[in-house]
Amino acid sequence: MQDRTKLLGLAIIAIVFACLFIGIGLNADNYEYFLSRRVPKVLAMILAGVAIGQSALAFQTITNNRILTPSIMGFDALYMFTQTIVVVMFGGLSAYVLNDYLNFTLSVTVMLGFSMVLFGFYFRGNKQNLMMLLLLGVILGQLFGSISSFLTMLLDPNDFATLQDSMFASFNNIKVELVYLCTPLLMVVSALLFRLNRVLDVFWLDKDNATSLGIDVKRVTMQVLMLSACLIAISTALIGPIMFFGLLVTNLAREMLRSYQHRVLLLGVSLLSVASLLAGQWIVENLFGFSTTLSVVINFIGGIYFLSMLLRNKIV
Repeated sequence: MQDRTKLLGLAIIAIVFACLFIGIGLNADNYEYFLSRRVPKVLAMILAGVAIGQSALAFQTITNNRILTPSIMGFDALYMFTQTIVVVMFGGLSAYVLNDYLNFTLSVTVMLGFSMVLFGFYFRGNKQNLMMLLLLGVILGQLFGSISSFLTMLLDPNDFATLQDSMFASFNNIKVELVYLCTPLLMVVSALLFRLNRVLDVFWLDKDNATSLGIDVKRVTMQVLMLSACLIAISTALIGPIMFFGLLVTNLAREMLRSYQHRVLLLGVSLLSVASLLAGQWIVENLFGFSTTLSVVINFIGGIYFLSMLLRNKIV
């Protein structure tokens, strides 16, 4: 009953701020223009919040570690590397950059292809060490980031201006076409992940216990990693990379709900992510007057929370 009350409260907060975003300032003269701008923006924050929260929760479960998120695997860096390579090879005015559908398809294909190669190489042997996979992800993420930075310095200023839109998280320059493309895709991926909720409940007991209870650990781990990669591709393509947001909302959801059931946790972390993004962006726009950006605030708070987790030894 307490969990239902908390989930209902998060849903109400998300709905209230969504209504504030959409409704304030509307009148008979400007409603058509305002709705065409505000509705996709709110929908993009909802999609990004759900994608980041669910991917981080599932990733922490299969790694059995509350301090890890998919960003540690270098997916954010890979997205930026892909965008940089596209601009370098084809130019800032090519269809691969200006066509949102083509750019998104290319980015998702590269990220999923990278995931399949990385995870396939990892699962090829009989002895799998997930920490080695994470370490490899960190190394590759640093490699992608370094190459991207080097190539960025060589770009023409006009091409750099085009690339700069993808380098930082932004909630004000939402690509409307991507919002409507990502909505059904996110629904399918979330449904597939939710179907694994009972398996993830057992997974949280650790790998050995899950195996003894009849779980195919290798297959489930591969499925969850691929679904997480797809979710991260969706969120990064929509709003850009946000380093600490997944870590922050996932651990807050666990502490708030105090439940081991992933059907509750998946819903809870999704609502908390959406409510946090909508409330934070509304506060940044209306109280701070765009003097800062939400991504800066999230990284600042998330960094402090990350350090507090280390000091309290809450890393597992």
